[in-house]
Amino acid sequence: MTTQTAPSASAPSTAVASTGTAVTTAAPTRSSGAVGTSHTRLEGRAKVTGAARYAGEVPFAELAYGWLVTSTVARGRIRSIDTEPVLAMPGVISVLHHENAPRLRPGVGMMGPDATLQILQDDRVPHFGWSVALVVAETPEQARAGAEALSVTYDEEPHDVVFSGDHPGLYTPDGGIRGNTDMENGDVEAELAASPVVVDQRYTTPEEYHSAMEPHAAVVRWENGRLEAIDSNQGSHAVAQDLAKLFFLDATSVRVRSEHVGGAFGSKGLMRPHLILAAMAATVLDRPVRVVLTRRQMFSLVGLRPATAQRVRLGAAPDGRLRALDHEAASFSSTVHEYTEQSGQPSRVMYAAGALRTRTRVVRLDTPTPSFMRAPGWAPGSFALESAMDELAERVGLDPIELRLRNEPGVAPASGLPFSSRNLVACFEEGARRFGWADRDPRPGSRRDGRWLVGTGVAAAAHAAGTVPSSASLTAEADGAFTVRIAAADIGTGARTALAQIAADALAVPVKTVRVKIADSDFGHAFLAGGSLGTASWAWAITEAAAALRERLTLVDHIPGEGITARADTTDLVKAMKGQERHAFGAQFAEVAVDVTSGEVRVRRMFGIFAVGRVVNPLTARSQLVGGMTMGLSMALHEEGIRDTASGGLVNADLAGYHVASNADVPVIEVDWVDDPDTYNPTGIKGLGEVGIVGTAAAIANAVRHATGVRHRDLPIRLDRVLAAGTAIENGGAAR
Repeated sequence: MTTQTAPSASAPSTAVASTGTAVTTAAPTRSSGAVGTSHTRLEGRAKVTGAARYAGEVPFAELAYGWLVTSTVARGRIRSIDTEPVLAMPGVISVLHHENAPRLRPGVGMMGPDATLQILQDDRVPHFGWSVALVVAETPEQARAGAEALSVTYDEEPHDVVFSGDHPGLYTPDGGIRGNTDMENGDVEAELAASPVVVDQRYTTPEEYHSAMEPHAAVVRWENGRLEAIDSNQGSHAVAQDLAKLFFLDATSVRVRSEHVGGAFGSKGLMRPHLILAAMAATVLDRPVRVVLTRRQMFSLVGLRPATAQRVRLGAAPDGRLRALDHEAASFSSTVHEYTEQSGQPSRVMYAAGALRTRTRVVRLDTPTPSFMRAPGWAPGSFALESAMDELAERVGLDPIELRLRNEPGVAPASGLPFSSRNLVACFEEGARRFGWADRDPRPGSRRDGRWLVGTGVAAAAHAAGTVPSSASLTAEADGAFTVRIAAADIGTGARTALAQIAADALAVPVKTVRVKIADSDFGHAFLAGGSLGTASWAWAITEAAAALRERLTLVDHIPGEGITARADTTDLVKAMKGQERHAFGAQFAEVAVDVTSGEVRVRRMFGIFAVGRVVNPLTARSQLVGGMTMGLSMALHEEGIRDTASGGLVNADLAGYHVASNADVPVIEVDWVDDPDTYNPTGIKGLGEVGIVGTAAAIANAVRHATGVRHRDLPIRLDRVLAAGTAIENGGAAR
């Protein structure tokens, strides 16, 4: 609820600043026109000139440096740690390990009790790369030398790191904070048995890693009785709350800031070992300590997208209308903490079917704990579902777009609730027109360009786009400016700029008069930058605070030196919202060229068109969607974590062996959006940071099928897989 009621008057009010100058506050019904226009990032110049300081760069007096030591076995116990030689090395101050580290409160976690936070608490090693010690020294070079010299002896135990869709340890998870994983409407088996056309196929996706440009880093110190941290994360308030609980502190005794974050993709959404270790060392040594993870450590300590094995069964009438949709997905978690990749999510939203079922299974392996990675569940799930829909289109002789339109639902298929808005049909229609879909010859292998076989593919995209409670404050300053304070995070998305535009619109003032202060836990609760929930949630809190501020300004004749502040909390407003399903939607189009003599797949062009509610900043929105589609291309053709069964570690735990799409791999990507009015919350905003990756891999795989006549159901579509499969065109025309 807001601290004040928004005024009903439409005339502007005038206040006199403490300096005696007149300050005009515009009426609630007016707008500055800031929302919907392109604005460059407010912090852009600071970032490109190096003035913006990231967590690994903020200077402190008497700063010490911690270097993490990780396990070299996948399962077992620590027998001994030989610290004496390391403590005698130049500059080394301390070596923290399970026998001398501060004790932590168990059962803490943002998403429920999370044992991955219980670092250096016992001698157990649950996976390769687990944190076993921290060497602290006067310089990072000395800390690294000490860490590399530390001798750790283990009692090794047999491990299991091999995932498969038929692993005997698979079980049904409870879903945790994200809810039930299994649902069924209607009799799926009966409808499948009665369906004239049935598609029954299996699809796999590999381990994938976030690999944000900025490594995870934190610097922690005690200052005036408070534990203060500058950390690279996606939600400073939630991290501060968990940090306080973990160290048996009152919530007001902890402050976390994360003003600049160089990418995250979900890996910085939860508290990570670097922050806990830095807090431990700062507490023990009573001086500031910085811990920065190495690139290799990021592959084992900050989450990953787990491999999935999925089976999709579609039962349809001869005209392509679905009678049954059954989507079963399996993935792995760790022995430390249960994480569930809910890959069945797209099937609960996308298509009308007489009977619908989704099932999720998990197996616990001796691997790092998976975590949220851009469009968790939606990205791998859409690859399976949208590939299967293309297979059904071939079976019934329908154009892939026509099949999807023919199965467009009137309400959410799983819940039966209405959609707040769903303009997917417009995405397909406008996308097909602009991509030139009507000129497509449906016959596989019908287009050649010298040695290249050329094909086009399409897929639907969707991602949840809800709203959660947040708080914000707005201050009218004596100099005529306005200051927004909110514990939001800008992880490279342009959120800081979008929030300035939203505040400017709500106050009917120029954007240049709005200052935005973010990512400070002292600003109060605000949801993290994740789940496509951030901007919509923060924007609502800001607009409510703006309404309250305008009300207060009508009651004063001047603004004092400390300014006038109004605060809003949308908890009650969000709770009162009516039941609707709220999603962003889109249509993904891709053209590929395949050289079957070398196995090379080249994406020549991509076009994505989306229904994402009210677009705040077209410039940064376009960047987010292009970035998501680029990541989807990388998912389709390159990314694959390969685990060594002997050691349990990752073979390619660096950016030399773990391939991501480089500039040469990425064509010019076009994106746009259709009108998508949404009244679910007053801002009309939907999250769009994740929908861009959804469906992209399927569109590319469908294009490869169109080019070669061969269906690839396992990602990534590597050169060796293309070579092994050959082409159905040159092998008698039989589709695979």
